[in-house]
Order: sequence, then C-alpha cells, then structure tokens
Amino acid sequence: MGNVAKGLVILGSTGSIGVQTLDVVRSFSKDFNIVGLAAGNNVKLLLKQIKEFRPKLVFSSGNQSELLSLLPEDCTICDMTDMVQHSDVDLVMIATVGEAGLKPTITALENDKQVAIANKEVLVMAGELITAIAKKKGQELQPVDSEPSAIWQCLIGEDKSISRIIITASGGALRNKSSDELKIVKPEEALQHPTWTMGQKITIDSATLVNKAFEVVEAHWLFDIPWNKIEVVGHPQSIIHSMVEFEDGSIKAQLSYPNMKLPIQYSLFYPRRMPNPQIPKLNLIEINTLNFKPLDHKLFPCFNLALETCIKGGTWPTVLSVANELAVQLFLESKISFLEIESVIKEIIQKHKALKNPSLTQIIEASKWVKTYAQQLMEL
Repeated sequence: MGNVAKGLVILGSTGSIGVQTLDVVRSFSKDFNIVGLAAGNNVKLLLKQIKEFRPKLVFSSGNQSELLSLLPEDCTICDMTDMVQHSDVDLVMIATVGEAGLKPTITALENDKQVAIANKEVLVMAGELITAIAKKKGQELQPVDSEPSAIWQCLIGEDKSISRIIITASGGALRNKSSDELKIVKPEEALQHPTWTMGQKITIDSATLVNKAFEVVEAHWLFDIPWNKIEVVGHPQSIIHSMVEFEDGSIKAQLSYPNMKLPIQYSLFYPRRMPNPQIPKLNLIEINTLNFKPLDHKLFPCFNLALETCIKGGTWPTVLSVANELAVQLFLESKISFLEIESVIKEIIQKHKALKNPSLTQIIEASKWVKTYAQQLMEL
C-alpha cells in the first residue's frame, strides 16, 4: 500500500465484525483512513467510534436526532448507498446482518470499489446477481467469513482442478443436545457458542446450522463450485476452517485459532500478509487432536431445509433468508421454541410463489412479502 492510506468504509461498525475490523485498523493506523461508519441502533458505541476515527460520513438506523446533535462539524450523515460510492473510498467492509447490506454491496461494486463481504445473507439473497456484477466490473469479492476466507486462501495460485470443497462445522452451542433436550432450549443456552464469539443472530444460525448452509451457498457463488462438490463435516475444535481437495487427491487446509481478526486482516491487506501480535499463532502441540464426524441431519433439520431451498434458486433463497432472520428474532424474544424456528421458516416458504432469475427489485419485493406475511402470521 506504500504511504497512501486505503480509504475504508465499514457498514455494521458496531457489530462483532465491525468492532474487530476497527481493532485491526488500530494495529495499522497509517494504512487506513476511515471514510465512513454505518451502524444500527447502537448510537452510543457509534459515537465513540466517530470520536476516535473521525470519519467524513456516518449512518445509523437508530436515533438520528441523538446522532445529529452530537456529531462533529466535519461529519455528515448519509445513507449507506451514498457512503460506499464516495470518491475517497477504496474498500467497503460489508459487516451488516441480513438485507441491509444488499444495495450497498451492489452499489459499491458498480462504482468499482473493493468489497470485503462478511454478510452471508447478501450472497444468499442475490449471489447470482452480485457475482455477475463483480465479474462484469472485473472485481473480486473478498470473503471475510472464516470458512469462505479459508477456501479463498487455499485456492490462491491453483488452477480449476478442484475435486471438492470441504467446509467444517463446529456444531454450535447445542451440538451435544438430544432431540428431547432441544425442545426446551432457552435463548441464553443457544447463545453460548463453544469456540466462537459472534453476534446473536449468527450464533443462533450456528446452533441451527442454517449458518453452515449459507456458507455452502457462499462457496457456490464466490468460487463457482457446483453444489455437489461442496461437503460439510463436523469439526468441534474449529481449527481447520475449510479444505480444498484437488483432482490429484491433494488436500489444502487453512488452520488457525478461531479468531475473526485473521480473515478480516487478510481481506483488508490482500494480497499481502501482515504480522499482527493481536492474532495468536497456532500451536499444534497444544491442540494435540483434531476430530471430524458426519453431520447428524436429524438434529439439524434447518440445514437441510435451508440448503434445499437455496439450490432451487430464484426468489426462494431471499424468502428463506428473511424468514430465518424473523424466526431467529422470535426465538431470541422467547416467542417461539428453538425447534419452532424450522416450522416458522417452512410455513413461510410453502406460501411463497417464486420467481426465476429475479431482478434486484424483485428480490427486494420478495423480502417485503415475507415481512408482511410474517406479520399476519404473528397476529393470528
């Protein structure tokens, strides 16, 4: 990067990925200029970040009047789609959750910005559309999620002779529960992930394994890999993040302690690797043993439902993504049980009349339909 600081926008700056991205930036303050920060309802944390990093542009879906009254004079409120196309921006970190990152991702690509993507739902909802835009613009989407990042790193310098992709799954907080125990699981139990510290939504997705189905979708679109060449195996230690098997039988794997700062940093500096004392080096002697096992599909019915729905294509994946987001929120609010997450998603999917090859407008309309139908469902 030389002496020129890279102009960076972080969408979702107060979430888990956003906070850790700023931690990496602190370690390399001369290499980055924070042009914009966007967040949800956590205005208090956003204001702290603004005070420290002095961005030109900010956005919050929370209390706008509170934010406006406390902003520095040289800081402007704007929406995320305007933020990502600012002339000072080189790289956009999509660290939002759900549909919020969809339009900004497309806008950033269309304006020739580098895009580091940590938002699974964006690729689930519109993977075909987004990857087509990236290809047309000659851009390479830079995956931040640990599993797609691992695949990306394993493929660097390789040709297309891929036999299969192997994505690992920790199994989440409930991996040792029986079917009867899952019936009475409380939100606080499902949020206790054994190896990762993440936001609430993705932690519940990890417990249902919807998260893992979404990673299969990410791999399919990001790396143009056929569905039947992507496998998922259980790996409770979360040390191997993914593997790539080539036609000659060789397997490359990316290993590290479960620490999101590593894939975040890799995406920020790509193709350079930088030393960072915040990121611990892996001690294989200390790890000692790595275990693998097949998924128990009976315990994770949401995985099958999610993957089958995404493979259908069209507007099905959008409906799945939004329905899952709503079902997870209902569970976190203790309005439905853990096992009812699948039931809510399935009911919404069954009512949907899908469209093939949807435009962005049609994808957004499908999302709106889910929210309207879900509201009616909850009022019954």
